[in-house]
Amino acid sequence: MRELLLSLCCILLMGVPAGAQTIWVTGAVEDSITHNPLPGVTVSVMNDTVKVLTNSYGLFRIVIPPGGSGLLFEHPRYVSRTIAIENYGRMLVALTPKDNGADDIAIAKAKAKARLAHSSNPNYGNIGMGIHAFFDETYGTIYENKFVETMKSASSNFALDVDRAAYSNIRRFVRLKERVPADAVRIEEMVNYFHYNYPLPDSNQLLAIHTSYAVCPWQPAHKLLQVAVRARQVDIDSLPASNLVFLIDVSGSMGTPNKLPLLQAAFRVLVNNLRPNDRVAIVAYAGAPGIILPATPGDQKEKILNAIDYLSAGGATAGEAAIKMAYQIAVENFIPDGNNRVIMATDGDFNVGQTSDHEMEELILEKKESGVLLTCLGFGMGDYKDSKLETLSSKGNGNFAYIDNLEEANKIFAQEFGSTLFTVAKDARAQVWFNPEVVKAYRLIGYENKVLKEDNSNGDKIVGGIIGAGHCAVALYEIIPRDSAVAADSLLGEVRLRYREPSDSAVHSIRYDIPGHATAFEDASSDFRFASSVALLGMLLRRSEYKGSGTASMVTSIAKKSLGRDQGGYRKEFLKLVKELRKTKHVQ
Repeated sequence: MRELLLSLCCILLMGVPAGAQTIWVTGAVEDSITHNPLPGVTVSVMNDTVKVLTNSYGLFRIVIPPGGSGLLFEHPRYVSRTIAIENYGRMLVALTPKDNGADDIAIAKAKAKARLAHSSNPNYGNIGMGIHAFFDETYGTIYENKFVETMKSASSNFALDVDRAAYSNIRRFVRLKERVPADAVRIEEMVNYFHYNYPLPDSNQLLAIHTSYAVCPWQPAHKLLQVAVRARQVDIDSLPASNLVFLIDVSGSMGTPNKLPLLQAAFRVLVNNLRPNDRVAIVAYAGAPGIILPATPGDQKEKILNAIDYLSAGGATAGEAAIKMAYQIAVENFIPDGNNRVIMATDGDFNVGQTSDHEMEELILEKKESGVLLTCLGFGMGDYKDSKLETLSSKGNGNFAYIDNLEEANKIFAQEFGSTLFTVAKDARAQVWFNPEVVKAYRLIGYENKVLKEDNSNGDKIVGGIIGAGHCAVALYEIIPRDSAVAADSLLGEVRLRYREPSDSAVHSIRYDIPGHATAFEDASSDFRFASSVALLGMLLRRSEYKGSGTASMVTSIAKKSLGRDQGGYRKEFLKLVKELRKTKHVQ
């Protein structure tokens, strides 16, 4: 947390230097638990009458009279805090909620329950083909992959990517102590949320394939195969210049504290990591889109931050027109061999122009041909349209994340800056061929909405996914082995990977033989075992018919013994989430 606070302090607006006649201090105030910006905080100079209130986004700017030595921060629901004025630079202040005060999470939970009480609303429940609404949120219907007999079809094909939105969205439900909607659980996005330590490719390779094969813990008569694709790591200084367009939703539905204010704070983290050769334009949209900031060099951070900080929410949501404008600006400033990308931040609640998932899919497929990539960032609860954002990212050569707090923003835009924004392989698709003499049947765990037909008859619409610099994309298969004995050196199968480089239309391919020898589960790597525990939790949350003897206790036991090198502490956080799920009896 200390690193996050320091990072945020570095990106707040600077005050006037101490040598000027009039001295100002600027900064921001946030909740110490949720890290949401705090509006309405009284900031006053100690032993003086000068005071201001923080604005809707937790920002303040106050003049310091001669002799002023400290600032007092006060809010009815928070413990007051005094901060010494040691210099006149940037300031980030975290206030602690009072024990008897309702914090933002409690408020959000109360609103969620109120929406549930109105579930007779025709907008609640099944609202369209393949879409399910929950708390006014929509999720694409997921039909679990079934076992496939190798004698009928020996190849499994799917688009390969490293989307992670489902995990942070699930975390939000767990922290609110609400049951997780089954269709919000995309198991591959849960598994791929975590860091894995598989070796990087050789210096002359872009991608490397690794496989592991062991006994399945929840179905000991079966086996578990893990396929991991590791991308080349690229030093940030060596990354190509970026042409970014921030496409920011400022409609009325974005007015709550965990939407626009959190969005603004998240983009501050991103702006702090921009380089002088990067360029940023900002398009904001409500009833109609508008250009808030033309393409601006990345070293003009104060100008970019000013444009972000003074956005306000209100009006309808014209998503179609905004997407068209953002792509137009990205094309006008296109950098050959650069990172050209639209970063769309929204709750997905479009209601002007083309609004259906199918209409938005057709629009984004058209824009995809421009060579501009897409990043979708989901925010908030209530009116959150996960199904729409997932569709846009998967059809537009894009990636998808859900930001539930500033820690997640810091993870995406600071710790994983290169892998989030810089694609090393696009249109990535995996084909796993299974040896019918060794494998009786197989089941791909997750990736349901990324499955491709073997004859590529749907290839025009789903060419593949994208893989960022340093990413590790993981897929798991449950295997039913043949009863008959086979040679010890028989291959289990083969992985065939196809992809394009971002600035190249040529298709590249890699092949990798999968050894057929299975180890005991306890002897498998910590990465293999931890990914298995995450996949099992996903099946429990989905109430899957394939969970076998799996239980929440088994998830905990496996995860505890496979923490390994836990970069960022995310595996330990996973254990806390499982503990909370068991406590609320949402998984057994």
